[in-house]
Amino acid sequence: MGSATEIGVDSPPGAAAALRSTRAIRERAAVLTDRARAGQSRWFTVDDGALHSAAALVADVTRSNYPDLRIPFHSRWRHFEAGGVDRKALLGDADPRALVDLTVVSVLLDAGAGPAWCYTEPGTGLRLSRSEGLGVASFHAFTAGLFSSDADDPLRVDAPGLAGITTHQLAEAFQVGEANPLIGLDGRVALLHRLGAVCAASPEIFGADGRPGGLLDFVGGQSVPAHDILSAVLTALAPIWPGGSRIGDQPLGDCWRHPALDGPGLTAGWMPFHKLSQWLTYSLLEPFSWAGVTVTDLDELTGLPEYRNGGLLLDTGVLRLRDGNDRSLTAADELVVEWRALTVALLDELAPLVRARLGVDAAEMPLARVLEGGTWAAGRMLAQQHRGGLPPLSIVSDGTVF
Repeated sequence: MGSATEIGVDSPPGAAAALRSTRAIRERAAVLTDRARAGQSRWFTVDDGALHSAAALVADVTRSNYPDLRIPFHSRWRHFEAGGVDRKALLGDADPRALVDLTVVSVLLDAGAGPAWCYTEPGTGLRLSRSEGLGVASFHAFTAGLFSSDADDPLRVDAPGLAGITTHQLAEAFQVGEANPLIGLDGRVALLHRLGAVCAASPEIFGADGRPGGLLDFVGGQSVPAHDILSAVLTALAPIWPGGSRIGDQPLGDCWRHPALDGPGLTAGWMPFHKLSQWLTYSLLEPFSWAGVTVTDLDELTGLPEYRNGGLLLDTGVLRLRDGNDRSLTAADELVVEWRALTVALLDELAPLVRARLGVDAAEMPLARVLEGGTWAAGRMLAQQHRGGLPPLSIVSDGTVF
C-alpha cells in the first residue's frame, strides 16, 4: 500500500487526497479479500468456485435484458428511462450544463428509498418505486423548477435554489406522506442544502450562479479520463458529506475504518469507497459525451459497493457469512466495511468471467456495462426472489450511502 515516506500523507490534506482515488480503493479492497480467502476474516468466507456460477447468472441476465449486447452505461439516466419513456426528450435542446445540473442533484437524492415508498408519475400514471421512482420523481422536480431560483429558467440547479428547499417541498415533490414514507427525507434535504453552500462558496468551479453544471467547464478538455471527473467530484463536493469520517479537519465522505488495514501516514486503517461519487461519475459519462467530451479509461472506476452488487455475491454463495446476522448494521460497522470491500474486489474478478461467457472484450463491455447488464440487475432479481426485494443485511441508512 505504499511507503510511509510518501509525500503528504502525514498531514490531513495529504492523507485525504491519497484516499480519494480508485487505486487506493482497489489496493485496500484486495488486502481484505486476500485476508478473507486466507480464512482470517471474522465475518466472511469466499467460495471461488461460486464465482463461475455467479458469472453464468449475470451473463444470462445480461442477454435477457440486452439480447443484442448493446448495453448502455450503468447510470442515473437509465432510471430516467423507466417504463420505456424517453424523458430526456422532454428537456428539448437543454444546455449541457442543465443536464449535468440534473444528474448531480438526482444522484444525490438517490439513496435507498425503503420498501414502502413509491411515486406515481403524472401524465403516464406509472407507479415506480426504489431507484426508478426516485429518479423519475427528481426528474419532474427538476423540470418543475424546484432547484432553480429563477422562475423564468426552471431547467437549472443553482445555489440559491438549493438553499431555499424545505422538507415540505421535497416531500410534496416526492409524494411523501404517512401512507408513503421515504427513508432519509431530512438527510436528503440537508445534503441539498450542503450542495448549495458548496456551490455558492466555490465560484471558480461552479460559476457565479453556483451551478453544479460548472463541473463541465471545471474538468475541461475534449478528451477526459473518467478518473479526472471523479477527482473533480471528490474535491469539489468533499464538504457536503455528513458523518464523522474525517482525518483532522478533512472530511473523507464514504470512507470507513477497518482494523486489519495498514497504510502510510494518516491513511492507516481507512477503507475508501466513494460509492455515491462514483455513481455520480458513471452518471455523468453521458452528459459529458452529449457536450462533446470524450471520456476515456472507464475501467479506472470501480464497481459500486452497494447492496445490489454485494447482495448478488451473498445470494450466489460467492460470499458466505460466518454467522447469521439479524441485527441492524450501520455503514461504519466492520462487517459492512468488509462486505463492501470484498464486493469491489470480487466485481473486478467477476467482470472478465462475464465477458468471456458473452464473447466480448473489455473494450466492448467496460465495467460500466457489466454493472448495468449485469450485476446490479441480477442482484436485484435475486433479492426479489429471496426477500421480496430487501437487501440481505439490514443496514440503517441516512440516505447518503446506500
